[in-house]
Amino acid sequence: MGTRYEEDVVAWANEQAALLRSGKFSAIDIEHIAEEIEGVGKSEQRELASRIAVLLAHLLKWQFQPIYRTKGWQFTIRTQRMEVDYLLSEAPSLRGKFADARWIDLVWAKGRSDASKETGLDLEVFPGACPWSMDQVLSPEFYPD
Repeated sequence: MGTRYEEDVVAWANEQAALLRSGKFSAIDIEHIAEEIEGVGKSEQRELASRIAVLLAHLLKWQFQPIYRTKGWQFTIRTQRMEVDYLLSEAPSLRGKFADARWIDLVWAKGRSDASKETGLDLEVFPGACPWSMDQVLSPEFYPD
């Protein structure tokens, strides 16, 4: 084998791709390839969680600080919804996260915490659990009042 995974992951990845394409399966680094494939899935899950948390934080800001509503908040809400939609179109299996109560609780906690930091409002001002369905959160028409 050429480059070791630990030395240069980019060179290693290119070599592994070339080995796969040429059918030299006995020469591939199976364990690290498996780790990298799993990493792709985890990365997509982290991106979804991050985008939903930002979206939730802005929806909370929208609801709890109506006098500060700006085009910027609206833009962020719209952008996060579009990015989540794109992510789900590329990886539809991620939609399963919306049925996972533990996952919802985790992203809600992050969004709630971010909203508290950004608004200066006490954390306790915001609901302890997400009051909206994911369908509402992702709906272009939904803005909580």
